[in-house]
Amino acid sequence: MTGTPLFSLLAPASPGQAAARNNLAVTEVGGSLKGEGQVPKQAGNRGRGNPARKNQGGGNQGGGNQGGAGKGRGSKANQAAARAKVAEMRAREAARKRRRNWLAGIGAAVLVIIAAVAITLAVTSNSGSSSSATASTPKLKLASLSTLGSLNPLPSPGPNGPEGVPVPGAPALAGTATVASGKTVDGISCNSSEQLVYHIHAHLTVFVDGAARQVPAAIGIPGARAENTPTGPFIASGSCFYWLHTHAADGIIHIESPVHRTYTLGDFFDIWGQPLSAGQVGPAHGPVTALYNGRVYQGNPRDIPLEKHAQIQLEVGKPLISPASITFPSGL
Repeated sequence: MTGTPLFSLLAPASPGQAAARNNLAVTEVGGSLKGEGQVPKQAGNRGRGNPARKNQGGGNQGGGNQGGAGKGRGSKANQAAARAKVAEMRAREAARKRRRNWLAGIGAAVLVIIAAVAITLAVTSNSGSSSSATASTPKLKLASLSTLGSLNPLPSPGPNGPEGVPVPGAPALAGTATVASGKTVDGISCNSSEQLVYHIHAHLTVFVDGAARQVPAAIGIPGARAENTPTGPFIASGSCFYWLHTHAADGIIHIESPVHRTYTLGDFFDIWGQPLSAGQVGPAHGPVTALYNGRVYQGNPRDIPLEKHAQIQLEVGKPLISPASITFPSGL
C-alpha cells in the first residue's frame, strides 16, 4: 500500500480499475494472512480461490461422507434389529416345538395310562367273573335234621383255646405226621408266608361213635413251631403254609389263598394226609353222616365246600350227635 497514493484509492475509478483494486486488496489480505509481503499473481489468486472452492466442495464431500457414515450406522442398526428379530422368532419357534413335544408326550402318557387301565379292568373283570364262578358256593343238597331221627345232646365243648374257640377235651382224630411236607397238593401250594388275597375261615367238628375227636393244630404247616399261650399252644410259624391249615386244635380251618377259589373238605383232608369218604374219616371207619350249617348234607363229604363261617360236622357211626355251633370271634 505504500506504492499507491491514498487519493488515487479514494478517487472514482473505472470498472477496470475497480477490479484491479479488488484484486490488490484480496492479494494483500491473503499476503497478510500468510505473513508474506509479496503480491501473488492474479493466476495465483485464482489458483488460491480454486482450492477454496474445492475445499467447499470437499466440505460437501465430507458432509456426504458423514451422511454415508450415518447411513452405515443406520444399516448396522437395522441388521442388528433384524438379527434380534430372527433370534426372537427362532426362540418362539423352539418354544412352540417344545410345547408341541410336551403336549405329544402328555398325550402319549395319557394313552398309555388309558390302555393300562383298560387292560387292568379287562383282566379284573375276567378274573372276577372266573373267581365268582369258581368261588361261588355250589348248589348243595341239604335235608332237615328230622330225617336223622333222634339225636344225642351235644357234649361240653371244652374251654376256649388261643383263637377264642372251644378246644374239645378229647384225643385227636389223627396226628400230623402224615401232613404234606411242602409239595403241591390238589393244586394247593405251600408258601413261605400266608396268602391273604382270599382269607376266610370254616369250622370242623368230628365225632366217632358219639365221642368227640380233636382236629389237631399244625395241619398244613410243615415244620410247625408252637408258641405257648395262656389258653394253649398256637402254631405261629413253620417251613411253609399251605393255603388250608390249622393254627390250634379248635377245629378252625384257615383258608388263606392267593386266588379266589372254592376249596373243599376233601382238599383239606388230602393236605392232612388222611382219607375221607362216605365210609371213612381218617382212621375211623363206618357210615359217615355230614352236617352243614345245621342241616344234613346229602352227597360225598369230600365235596363239602369250605365257605366263610361254614360249620361242618362229620359223624362216624352212631349214636348221632346234635350239630355243634360256635361263634366266630372277631378276626376269624
